[in-house]
Amino acid sequence: MSKRLSLLAALLAACSAGNALADPALTVGNSLSFFQGTFGTANTINIRYDATDIQYADGNNWRIKLTVPYVSESGLPVGATVSGNTVVGGSSGATHTHSASGLGDVWLAAHYKIAPGSGLLPSVTPYAKIKFGTASAADGLGTGKTDYEVGLGLQQVAGRNWFPFANLGYRFVGSPAGQSLRNIAVYQAGVSYVADSHNIVTLMYAGQQAQVSGAPAPSDAILAWNYNVTPAGSGLQVYIDKGLSHGSANFGIGIGGQIVF
Repeated sequence: MSKRLSLLAALLAACSAGNALADPALTVGNSLSFFQGTFGTANTINIRYDATDIQYADGNNWRIKLTVPYVSESGLPVGATVSGNTVVGGSSGATHTHSASGLGDVWLAAHYKIAPGSGLLPSVTPYAKIKFGTASAADGLGTGKTDYEVGLGLQQVAGRNWFPFANLGYRFVGSPAGQSLRNIAVYQAGVSYVADSHNIVTLMYAGQQAQVSGAPAPSDAILAWNYNVTPAGSGLQVYIDKGLSHGSANFGIGIGGQIVF
């Protein structure tokens, strides 16, 4: 489920657009998500995702984030594995399915802003991520291999309330024995609207190339609402996800919260 992690990370970063923190801050959060769809197979697959995030940010310049998820899947074809929101291995027409749950793939991400942005120029934030293959390959929860991703985030200020953003990255995918997974480009683009000091609404598109040649590429539209309880950014997030391709979930829903210390 690495695509879901990148999607949520982009979403939460966009939702915090109105919170200009000048002081170092520690953030602890948790999000619960549910996705249902075929993911490019002939089966209906259900995925429940419970992610705990720990982030440290030094003002607006850099931040480091660790994500530790718990994953539960049902309807997964026997012999198949969920990797980057693509079902790989097994047979796409398999009628025998199984369920599994356990620790998902742990992610470590670092972002550093090299240009703050001014006028028509957006802020520029390169990033690097590592996905540790901690999810069980035997249970189909992951590939068991390490992935690496590098990319660039752009954010603009349009007036007082609008914050357009875009992220473009390239992921080096670890391929298990007997499979040939491709390295892929990942991308998101959207806009956040800051209604007031408490309410932020975000609309975004997220996509990536398919890891398996000939498979449908995941593509999603996401609508989110963020409610900030404190000026520092502690609050709640709620979102809905609509898959736009056969490689994505038919739909997804999620709710999360975070505390900024």
